[in-house]
Amino acid sequence: MSSGPHAPGAPFPAQPQWRQAPPRRTSTLVVETVGIALGLVGVIWVLSLVLSEGGTVPTAVAGVLAFGPLVGVLVVVSWVDRWEPEPRSMLLAALAWGIGVSTAVSLSLNDQFSRMVLAATGSAMHTEVVASVLGAPVVEESAKGLGVLLIFLLRRRYFDGPVDGIVYAAVVAAGFAFTENVLYFVRFQDSLTEVFVSRALQAPFAHVTFTACTGIALGFASRARSRAAWVWLLPLGLVSAMLLHAVWNASAVLAVYQALYWLFQVPLFVAGIVLVVWLRNDEKATIGNRLTEYAQAGWFAPYEITMLTSMRGRRRARAWAASRGPRVGAAMTEFQAAATALAFARQRGLSGRYDVGVRRDERELLDTVLRSRSVLAAAAP
Repeated sequence: MSSGPHAPGAPFPAQPQWRQAPPRRTSTLVVETVGIALGLVGVIWVLSLVLSEGGTVPTAVAGVLAFGPLVGVLVVVSWVDRWEPEPRSMLLAALAWGIGVSTAVSLSLNDQFSRMVLAATGSAMHTEVVASVLGAPVVEESAKGLGVLLIFLLRRRYFDGPVDGIVYAAVVAAGFAFTENVLYFVRFQDSLTEVFVSRALQAPFAHVTFTACTGIALGFASRARSRAAWVWLLPLGLVSAMLLHAVWNASAVLAVYQALYWLFQVPLFVAGIVLVVWLRNDEKATIGNRLTEYAQAGWFAPYEITMLTSMRGRRRARAWAASRGPRVGAAMTEFQAAATALAFARQRGLSGRYDVGVRRDERELLDTVLRSRSVLAAAAP
């Protein structure tokens, strides 16, 4: 990249002639609003439960201690989501679902399951083992997975592949882990240091790792030609999440937590990092390949593709635009976001989803590219 948004002396691409796309209906934030509202209801219910068990001061302390791991996980998620950031409203709804809905549902169903096992066995020890190793993984991964599934079904245009699935699943799981940590910190005040180390320092990504299996499965379903692919891919993801969760809980019940942590959880986490890096590189390749196709039709110039497929290039372009004023800076940010979304819209089309919705997205995004580019061209030396 040069000091400007395009190569020295290179013309900005001209607008090709193309057919008008169908108009889009006015979109609303109904799904996001309902998700956030349900999350708040769940938070109120869980908060009342925690306060009744521990009181105000211990609950406040627990909340502060649980906040750190939550922020840490969300920072990592934002790094994973850098190429095509998901809408903040959707991420907020996912977080609310994890903090409130999935936790409230899990607490209620786990309690009912424990009562059933106790009535059947008459043994408190058997109840604890069965509820922890069998009941909790099934209930909790189903509750968290339902939130990811609802995003997939109701906002599918924001679900473009496995990375998106990991992002939404991680945010839901982070919210769930936050509330669960608060509850654990209150219930085990006498051994708070030990519990904090095991949950907040050693395993802040445990729930994220489990639920990511569900997100990855739905991510691959989003790229399948069949719109019903999630019907058979979702169970694979859920079962994987439940099995990992069951093994993790069994390590605590069988008192082999430390051994399993180093032999199972750490290698699994490292494998997860490798997978995420590979998927991020796949996203980069998708952006380059799809935008190159638009470039061949005259919508983009090669130097723009080079900039858009490099994080360093994007940063330098934004820095240059910001030096020309807020309006130019906003235009560059808009140009990069629209071009990236355009690449994934075309990817959806190539996956057999080139319907009216994709054509509308394509038209709107191309209009945004042209509008923001005109601002950048006027500011270019």
